[in-house]
Amino acid sequence: MNVAGAAPRTGRPIHVHQGDYAVSASDSDMMTSVLGSCVATCLYDPHAGVGGMNHFLLPDAGSDTGRTRLYGVHLMELLINNLLRLGAERSNLKAKLFGGGKVIAGLSDIGARNAAFARQFLSDEDLPCMSESLGGEFGRRIRFWPSTGRVRLMTLTTTSEQIPRTAPTAAPDLSGTSGELELF
Repeated sequence: MNVAGAAPRTGRPIHVHQGDYAVSASDSDMMTSVLGSCVATCLYDPHAGVGGMNHFLLPDAGSDTGRTRLYGVHLMELLINNLLRLGAERSNLKAKLFGGGKVIAGLSDIGARNAAFARQFLSDEDLPCMSESLGGEFGRRIRFWPSTGRVRLMTLTTTSEQIPRTAPTAAPDLSGTSGELELF
């Protein structure tokens, strides 16, 4: 995480994994994540030139409070608080939402629950959502430039041959892309 007080990163991508977040005020930073049913929230203050991204697995802890770092409610609060520490003004924050796909048929639609949570959180906190790409039956790879709010979105497709029928020993290859979109 590139948080207030940490040595600044320059010129390298910042990978935001499940249960993680990052914030930055550097013009040269770019954050990236790959999403299936998870949701990433990109928050930025265009006036202060700071922004950040989180990547949550589930909307809330329910009865399991042992792994709070995986949950949306926890990661949203961490993201906002650390942006404010970097100089963002809460009234200037803008959001972009990504992910929430139903990428494996036959399983519960946790992606829809994640997307609903993210939308509701932004609404409850009066944070405007400038754009979103949520739902569908595909994954996404996003690149986010936190100082400007610019996002590049690539949709990822899988085929039945790529999804193992038994428990995988490694993550499936999701490198096939079917589209790319840049959001400013």
